[in-house]
Amino acid sequence: MSPAIALAFLPLVVTLLVRYRHYFRLLVRMVLLRSFRDCLSGLRIEERAFSYVLTHALPGDPGHILNTLDHWSSHCEYLSHMGAVKGQILTRLVEEKAPACVLELGTFCGYSTLLIARALPPGGRLLTVERDPRTAAVAEKLIRLAGFDECTVELIVGSSEEVIPLLRTQHQLRRADLVLLAHRPRCYLRDLQLLEAHVLLPAGATVLADHVLFPGAPRFLQYAKSCGRYRCRLHHTGLPDFPTIKDGIAQLTYAGPG
Repeated sequence: MSPAIALAFLPLVVTLLVRYRHYFRLLVRMVLLRSFRDCLSGLRIEERAFSYVLTHALPGDPGHILNTLDHWSSHCEYLSHMGAVKGQILTRLVEEKAPACVLELGTFCGYSTLLIARALPPGGRLLTVERDPRTAAVAEKLIRLAGFDECTVELIVGSSEEVIPLLRTQHQLRRADLVLLAHRPRCYLRDLQLLEAHVLLPAGATVLADHVLFPGAPRFLQYAKSCGRYRCRLHHTGLPDFPTIKDGIAQLTYAGPG
């Protein structure tokens, strides 16, 4: 490319960088810097986050552990976790609904798991599913460090597609009063339909789905709005540490099979 052509495109490039600078910063922090630190340390980001928690958080104090993860994500490495703003929405709903049993698909580092566990009513139970064994091992340590035993929080390692059909027989889950979808948005619709097919959603159950606007789950939202079995509400938020990047949590209330 000649210098003249390059100069002609320069205003366009500058305009795009300015307009999408927040997405560019997110790309740098989530992909480039994370990959560099993964190679340099030999550890994944959730493992580095847990090491920070071990040296800075109070064992047995879920709130302090959550605050420590927020601080680490803001000041050290972007964790791409749920964050405090979305966490308030999740906590409020768990406290309002007082579910006897909660199902979480996508444990990751255990951040949202702790939010749910500490808001459960007495005797409440949380089953959380993580497909990656190495990530699940970190989350397991974080959950136990926070003081929750296996009677309160059971972590299941496996893909959601394989685990959901086994929840009733192998994990004694008869119904999920509240479900959090926080794994892969492209799997939300498939897993919601699996929950319906295996009769794990009672009438009145709440289904929360994170990241429905960014990166987005359009087929899931279209199904929820058009199938006639859900009342839908969208909580508009931003990404943690990137509030100008718009995201949202979908809140579905299941009316029954229809």
